[in-house]
Amino acid sequence: MRLKGKAAIVVGAGQTPGSTIGNGRAIALLFAREGADVLCVDRDFSRAEETAEMIAGEGGRATAFQADIATSAEAARIMEAATSRFGRIDILVNNVGIGGGGDAPAHILEEPAFDRIMNVNLKGMWLTIRTALPVMRAQQAGAIVNISSLASIAGGNQLAYEISKAGVNRLTTSVAQSNARHGVRCNAILPGLMDTPMAIAGIAEATGQDEQSVRNARNARVPFRGKMGTAWDSAYAALFLASDEAQFITGILLPVDGGMSSRIG
Repeated sequence: MRLKGKAAIVVGAGQTPGSTIGNGRAIALLFAREGADVLCVDRDFSRAEETAEMIAGEGGRATAFQADIATSAEAARIMEAATSRFGRIDILVNNVGIGGGGDAPAHILEEPAFDRIMNVNLKGMWLTIRTALPVMRAQQAGAIVNISSLASIAGGNQLAYEISKAGVNRLTTSVAQSNARHGVRCNAILPGLMDTPMAIAGIAEATGQDEQSVRNARNARVPFRGKMGTAWDSAYAALFLASDEAQFITGILLPVDGGMSSRIG
């Protein structure tokens, strides 16, 4: 019960259909198991509702909410719903992230893809933070956890995605600095290669490979035991950063990557 009595918003709590679990759903489930009352937000209401029903099935407390964070009005609706339900906002997890659809190296990256990815991954995250901060600052307490990516510091094939996540890193440290005296913490998690539906099914579909071939290739790149992490690895990192155990930790960018970011050369 590390989050007992806490009110948590998990943005991106639904997931792409697949045989494994995604980061947002794992985070929402784990937070509820640890005592939080969770607002499960997703652009696709049915996916958010499925996560909320899974939580309720385990005896936890959750509510599904539909919103598209790419617009300021929608971001504001999330916070209005949260404050109406909870009366406060203790935790905000920003898990929304998209890629593909024309993303590529700089010489062939398509402009609409760049705009779409930056609008969702970076601007959308700023919008949710902007609307949550007045509540958290008034409380003199709050924890924000942003899901960035190892791609923010490495890679070369998805320029828009990489830049958007690099922006998330700087957004995180800036928010941490400007809100520390108000008791609001902001940290980010940088997942490496993870076995999630969006990653595996998405790559398989884009490249014409079967999912097991994608898994095998990704596993071979991971130093730790030669195996990808799972959404639960991201979820447990988010749990720690959101909990009072991390009350003196703000502005960190935590790799959860099986040692990939520690390799040089």
